[in-house]
Amino acid sequence: METYKSEKNVIDFNIEVIYSKLSDPRVFKAHIDRNIDRLPQEAREHLDKVKFEDDSISVESPMGALKLSVSESVEPTMVKYVAQSAPVPFGVTVNLEPIDDTHTQAVTELNIDIPFMLKAMVGGKLSEGALKMGEMIAKLPYGEL
Repeated sequence: METYKSEKNVIDFNIEVIYSKLSDPRVFKAHIDRNIDRLPQEAREHLDKVKFEDDSISVESPMGALKLSVSESVEPTMVKYVAQSAPVPFGVTVNLEPIDDTHTQAVTELNIDIPFMLKAMVGGKLSEGALKMGEMIAKLPYGEL
């Protein structure tokens, strides 16, 4: 299993708040439902391909259905999602560390089982994906979720 990590990102929220949001996918569904009118039309068109459940997020992709389930969590420092149905076994782990009462450091990891021969071809893209995923996690509107 190969691991690709994001940069350390600082989030301007308490670690418990961030953990509670990331560990419960239903929070994102509720936020989307409340703000559907503010989303760009392009984003709204893709929402029918995403399903939020108690402990998972399912996405319809060109490769078929992809379901990411919360597989492990350590309150309040880690949330791990693992693909339940994917062409390649992979997972996403968000590691949280408190800086102070109102700031948290987050590092996002993409863990993927790829053959050694493919690593040279796709490793750069996976590294870039981990960086972007970390940035996205840091920019989520935790105060509104």
